[in-house]
Amino acid sequence: MIGYYILAGAIFLVSMYVSNKLKSKFKHYSQVHLQNGMSGKEIAEKMLADNGITDVKVISVAGQLTDHYNPVNKTVNLSEAVYAQRNAAAAAVAAHECGHAVQHATAYSWLTLRSKIVPAVGISSKLSNIVIMAGLVLSATGTMLGNTIFFIGILLFAVTTAFSFITLPVEFDASNRALAWLEDKNMVTQQEHAGAKDALKWAARTYVVAAIGSLATLLYFISMFLGRR
Repeated sequence: MIGYYILAGAIFLVSMYVSNKLKSKFKHYSQVHLQNGMSGKEIAEKMLADNGITDVKVISVAGQLTDHYNPVNKTVNLSEAVYAQRNAAAAAVAAHECGHAVQHATAYSWLTLRSKIVPAVGISSKLSNIVIMAGLVLSATGTMLGNTIFFIGILLFAVTTAFSFITLPVEFDASNRALAWLEDKNMVTQQEHAGAKDALKWAARTYVVAAIGSLATLLYFISMFLGRR
């Protein structure tokens, strides 16, 4: 298990670095004020309108970096700072979340696939670690039941790993849609666009780190299972 703790520690450190870098970038680009004077809310509403989307509401939610698109009630949820602020960071986030709304409206294949497996991921994320630990404890006694439970836990964890990789094209595509719209509609200056692009780049890296970390952990569990057979 020492190897697992080393791996988990390394993943945690990399994740913390990227997360802190993301916060630093957004803080920096929050100082780059938009020349068009539009708030995140106004940016979002215009992008939705330009894409012919009239059934999605833009609302404010509490917290920092809590922005998300909810396909169930069709709302673009912007954190309080993004909703009201008029800077490159707010424009980037607002347009990105609207990118998800556009994906939903156009039935983007990767988003559709991710939505379909959300129920399975919810169950797997809650049970995988518990089942894996139970399997490891029981397999230490040399019983076949322990190995079987351990294998089931690995399968559950594999579902969450697959979900993290399916999320990547969804997030990258939403950012690409956002940046293309910001440029095509002349919503931002060249400097503001560069800031928005850099901010979204670091946001995407948080998903990349999560996916790689999940895959590394999965491979570690598989190697443990094979070593016990």
